[in-house]
Order: sequence, then C-alpha cells, then structure tokens
Amino acid sequence: MSDRAALLKGIRAWLVLFVVCLVLSGATAFPLVHELRWTEDVLRSLSVPHYLPTLMDWIVQVRQGLDTADTDYPFLLYGTDWLAFAHLVIAVAFYGPYRDPVRNIWVVEFAMIACAGIIPLALICGPIRGIPFWWTVIDMSFGVVGIVPLYVVRKKIKRLEAVLELASTPAPALAT
Repeated sequence: MSDRAALLKGIRAWLVLFVVCLVLSGATAFPLVHELRWTEDVLRSLSVPHYLPTLMDWIVQVRQGLDTADTDYPFLLYGTDWLAFAHLVIAVAFYGPYRDPVRNIWVVEFAMIACAGIIPLALICGPIRGIPFWWTVIDMSFGVVGIVPLYVVRKKIKRLEAVLELASTPAPALAT
C-alpha cells in the first residue's frame, strides 16, 4: 500500500470514529428525560448512591428538573432538540474531509477550535447555571477528548499534503 493510500485510509478511519461519536452525542440529546430516568435506575441498582452520593444527588436533581420541564414546560426541551440537530449537521460537514482531506482541512481545524471553545464555555456558563464544578470538568473533557482524533487527522492530512506535493513535483532534468 502506498504512503498516499495508507494516509488516506488512516484519515478516513479517524474521521469515521469522530463522526460516529458526534452522531451518538447528538442522538442522545433527543431522549434526555427517558435517559435520565434510566440512568437513575441503573445507578441505584449498582449501589452508586452508597459510594458516590454527590453524583447521585446531582443525577436526581437533573432528572427532577427534566421531569418538571417535560411535564410543565416541554418547549424548554426543544432547545436540546436543536442541540442534537446541530451535532448531526456538524457530522455531515465531515463528508468534505472524508472525500478530499487536503482541500477540506479547514473543517477539521474548525472542529478543533470548537473543541477548544468548550473549555471557556463550561467555565463561564457552568457557574452561571449552577452546574457543580466536577460536572463542568466532565463537560470540558469532551473538548479535550474530541480534539485528540482531530489532531491526529490534521497531522495525517498535512503528511498527505506533503506526499501529494512531492508526487506532483517534476523530476530534475539530467545534465548531458
């Protein structure tokens, strides 16, 4: 397998992994009410309240808030529907780098900037919204973890770009 083919295969594999995670992240934002009920039940069955009472208290508080919103103010959950939709739309944007990584490297760089932006967003909005700091750290970890495959992809795209430039450079003429 040529360097070009190996790089392209690696780039595409990392992009598929990133897109799958992005789609799963978005898709799970639709059924939040049911997910939190299920999560609370699972955590109780695993005795989490005994070992991590603060986590359990937070899950219960969030579940109660979502139940109240779902019952009394369902339009508030429309915001999470848009969040989910945004994840799905952003995932579609990665078709560009999948098809032509060098030309569409900007999508990867844009996503890296977005991942970095998660940190200040969480640090500013978390306290404003009353989110516990330890949960804010979990939220920030999505940006840190998300940037890893994107960094790998960007490096591979830059290597692919160099391989393509080298291949398109004419060989020097021989002196006679």
